[in-house]
Amino acid sequence: MLSFLLAQTTTEDSDVFQGVRDFFDSQTWDVIKNVVLFFAIAFWLATAYWVYKDARRRIDDPWLIAIAVALGIFPPFLGPIIYLFFRPPEYLDDIRERELEIKAMEDSIGRKERCPVCRATIDEGYLACPICTTKLKDSCRRCHRSLEPLWQICPYCETPVDAPRAVESGNH
Repeated sequence: MLSFLLAQTTTEDSDVFQGVRDFFDSQTWDVIKNVVLFFAIAFWLATAYWVYKDARRRIDDPWLIAIAVALGIFPPFLGPIIYLFFRPPEYLDDIRERELEIKAMEDSIGRKERCPVCRATIDEGYLACPICTTKLKDSCRRCHRSLEPLWQICPYCETPVDAPRAVESGNH
């Protein structure tokens, strides 16, 4: 009698899992498995391509780009995550743009002249400071353009300049 109960129990248990076994032996499971495998491979290749594109925009050296792409391919799915941790923080274009902006700012700072008394920004052609009225340069007797202190003649009208002058400080 005991053997009869055991035989019934094992047949009932095998019948419960028979549906699961049938599913994994069916064509539906094969299609699902192939579609998931296709998308996994496509995603893996897409992440490797993304690493390639991103590395080209961030890294200047071709050997380092090749190493980054190899890391993006192997280990699958983990390589791009590792690349994210070690990639340069900025794009090469952003670095170049920032360097150009810094150079432009340095050039514009170096070009500005300042009044020797009040340090106000002045134009090259000013004869006097508009803020503190300090006389900055003399003007030509003939054409009335501003003259630099060391000039011997006016470069605009060729009028001889009197003896060299010192820049005066004070209010006029």
